[in-house]
Amino acid sequence: MAILFMLDAQKPSESVTPMTTRLNRRRFIQAALAASVIPEQARAFGCGPQAVGTARTMTVSTAGGPRFGQKQYPDTLPLADGEVVLTFDDGPLPGPTNHVLDTLAAACVQATFFLIGRNAAASPELVKRIASDGHTIGNHTQSHPWTLRNRSFQAGLADIDKGAESIRQALGGAGTLAPFIRFPGFVDTPELLEEMSRRNVAVFGADFWASDWNPMSAETELHLVLGRLEHARRGIILFHDTKQQTAAMLPGFLRALKERGFKVVHTVPRALYGMNG
Repeated sequence: MAILFMLDAQKPSESVTPMTTRLNRRRFIQAALAASVIPEQARAFGCGPQAVGTARTMTVSTAGGPRFGQKQYPDTLPLADGEVVLTFDDGPLPGPTNHVLDTLAAACVQATFFLIGRNAAASPELVKRIASDGHTIGNHTQSHPWTLRNRSFQAGLADIDKGAESIRQALGGAGTLAPFIRFPGFVDTPELLEEMSRRNVAVFGADFWASDWNPMSAETELHLVLGRLEHARRGIILFHDTKQQTAAMLPGFLRALKERGFKVVHTVPRALYGMNG
């Protein structure tokens, strides 16, 4: 598995850089954010060279409940230098999630969405759109409890199972819930991890994140996540599609990926391709 170098989880590097480097970086970020959406021409021309695109699809075996993301677990996905997996938590939420989906569609990029069951039940049309746009859907529990460690094993598992049920009902046959889960706040328990292993459900953490649970401008978020990306060079990135600042930041981020030579990898469970775990 890939070994990643981690940045501080709460803030970008504070190392001193020359003033010219700072100014150039700021100009780049401002230019990337200047276009609030990926041009509509990207849709018209399809996934041509002008679009960011998805470089490849990685089929992930979920046998034995593997755990990915070196912020939480020893291993991560076997990504090459410059490859990233985009993941979004807590949705769907009308407004920000629509904007995120529009941006991804215009850029011809696929991601993985870890949905909260009650949000899926409230916005089934958005759940169906996530599936129809070709994204992977995983489980983020029914109610996003903080934390599962404060609940009994039975209560925690019931919240996980209710989340899966709500997502499947919202899909209504329009797509498939992948055997992927992300624990709220990355807070698992040994008993729940063992149960996920027994069920052959892959557990996703992250390799780095945008810290978008903290209020900030889109420009600040873009600067932060690009700094972490340049440091890590690869990995699973965590965003929240419920945050308007992230929706506003995303077009600039995707542009930066393309300009800096990074590639987007889409993860799907191997079972979807008719293979054995």
